[in-house]
Amino acid sequence: MHHTDSATAVEVNFDGLIGPTHNFAGLAPGNLASWLHRSEPSNPRAAARQGLAKMSRLRSLGIPQAILPPQPRPNLRLLRQLGFSGDDANVLATAQNQSPRMLAIAMSGSSMWTANAATVCPSADADDGRVHFTAANLASSLHRASETIVTATILRRIFDDPQCFCHHDPIPCSADMGDEGAANHTRFCDSFGGPGVQLFVYGTDHGDDDHSRPRRFAARQSRAASEAVSRLHRLDPHRVVFAKQDPRAIDAGVFHNDVIAVGHRQLLFCHEQAFEQPMQVFDALRRATSEQIRIVEVPQQRVSLDDAVATYLFNSQIVTAADGQTVLIAPEDCRSHRSVAMLLQELVDDGTFDRVEFVDLRQSMNNGGGPACLRLRVVLTPEEVASVTPGVFLTDTLEKQLDVWIERYYRESLTAADLADPQLMRESFDALDELASLLGLGSVYEFQR
Repeated sequence: MHHTDSATAVEVNFDGLIGPTHNFAGLAPGNLASWLHRSEPSNPRAAARQGLAKMSRLRSLGIPQAILPPQPRPNLRLLRQLGFSGDDANVLATAQNQSPRMLAIAMSGSSMWTANAATVCPSADADDGRVHFTAANLASSLHRASETIVTATILRRIFDDPQCFCHHDPIPCSADMGDEGAANHTRFCDSFGGPGVQLFVYGTDHGDDDHSRPRRFAARQSRAASEAVSRLHRLDPHRVVFAKQDPRAIDAGVFHNDVIAVGHRQLLFCHEQAFEQPMQVFDALRRATSEQIRIVEVPQQRVSLDDAVATYLFNSQIVTAADGQTVLIAPEDCRSHRSVAMLLQELVDDGTFDRVEFVDLRQSMNNGGGPACLRLRVVLTPEEVASVTPGVFLTDTLEKQLDVWIERYYRESLTAADLADPQLMRESFDALDELASLLGLGSVYEFQR
């Protein structure tokens, strides 16, 4: 066990950089925005710039900001596993001809939503004093499940000191062991380096009867997977709370808990219909945190479930800025929605948040991902920060380099018809090869070897 300087631990924001094949294929059942915008032309260049601008905004608030690179796309290994053969260009052409959906799956840019990359628990909470990572199996859909191996490889490369970091294999992938990562996991604490309480939210449990299951969309996170992650991460069972999503919320488009609830330090901000038995969940959190938690629950009468999903109000990020202020980073859609904007003003007036800052993530939002979807929170002590591959931290220099890089490699328009273009594949691989070098990751992709 290594000794941590917990007093000065920080929460590092790892954002997924949006990749060159960002497109609107509508691959995710239950994600209403993704389905609504399917087959529209996307703008990968604008998407990447919007994501980078959000990272820059957070960094300007004094939040340590780092980058997770995109997955290699097209996923040629997947297409070959599915029986498409020949040289790379032939694999793409045959896939487009025989199964455009499989081609879209192999070109998906969904790894940008790094809230689904993994579950991470800080060293202050694990009994071996290390930071624990479990890459999510994302069993609910092929386009996400095919990310897991590369995600685990990238995380091991960035956090590669075994004295500080412990990496677990993903939970075995099966229909009843779905694990969607940090999108269903929240940690509450006084200071980042102090002991925390972990909230794991699930949508399905093997003992569920028909009444407690969603009817329209499948629940993605299983209780069994959440419990397994808690055991692997060596957490104190008295400081862990398991909570079930309200099936009505899942049917309304709440495919992950981070679409309907967000927590930070000692605050839980959620919708009245986030949990199946909210009073039990809140009582358990109060006990586990010794009454140190503040719960702000928004009633259905103030903001309907549908409006919460449409604006992604709860997919905002809550951060503590360098000046100590609590800031809500919300999507622009919240500012243009009258009742949501009024609610946010009230929450500033009553001191829940010191201020709200709005970010334009139109390209991500059209695919069903807001500010919180794009980030993975990793609490690190100074010693652990020093053990992270340094090139992934956003600096003024890296930001300028990435801006030039996006300009060079990213298209302004991408349609379903473009996905089989061998030139797009070359652009994508050249871009990622250069990015791996910019971030100091070396040969992290299969095509580089």
